Amino acid sequence: MQSKARTVAEYLASLPTDRRAAIEAVRKVILRNLDADYEEGMQYGMIGYYVPHRVFPPGYHCSPDQPLPFAALASQKNHMAVYLMGVYVDGEDNESQWFRKAWAKTGKKLDMGKCCVRFKKLEDIALDVVGESVRRLPAKKYIGYYAQNLAASGRGLDGKKLKAGGAKAPAAKPKAPAKKGAAKKAVATQKTAKKTAKK
Repeated sequence: MQSKARTVAEYLASLPTDRRAAIEAVRKVILRNLDADYEEGMQYGMIGYYVPHRVFPPGYHCSPDQPLPFAALASQKNHMAVYLMGVYVDGEDNESQWFRKAWAKTGKKLDMGKCCVRFKKLEDIALDVVGESVRRLPAKKYIGYYAQNLAASGRGLDGKKLKAGGAKAPAAKPKAPAKKGAAKKAVATQKTAKKTAKK
């Protein structure tokens, strides 16, 4: 549910009282732990925390006119959510594993997608873990992980496939062999995609 609010203050003012109080509490924790190279503003209809173009000129590879997203806060239809891209764009410190273990120690139930932590009331969220997750990734470290993840998928910072002889991506872990039927289906899908691309 994207808001049309143009500022964080507008966004907060548009929320029901109970949700505003919860979002403001999480926001305080994020701001207290946020590296100075990040900025807060509205992004994708949510309160966003991002690496501005002055720090990382390429921007977000999916939409280079946008600064690189790092975290976000939103009031959705059936829940509130904090989005932690640092947990999704993983690096050598295995942020995802650290986050889940730290949360488990709090005894609170974790309702999480790849980077989205959903909560219905403030008591549901482990604020200290969210704060530490933000603190652990200063902008320069986060940019490094982001670049590594793109390179691992064979892409440059602009999201485009790297040409032969360009920067090499780290070797991917070998995948389990596909079942015969699945392999045939994958080949057929690739052929169809190539034909479509030629048209």
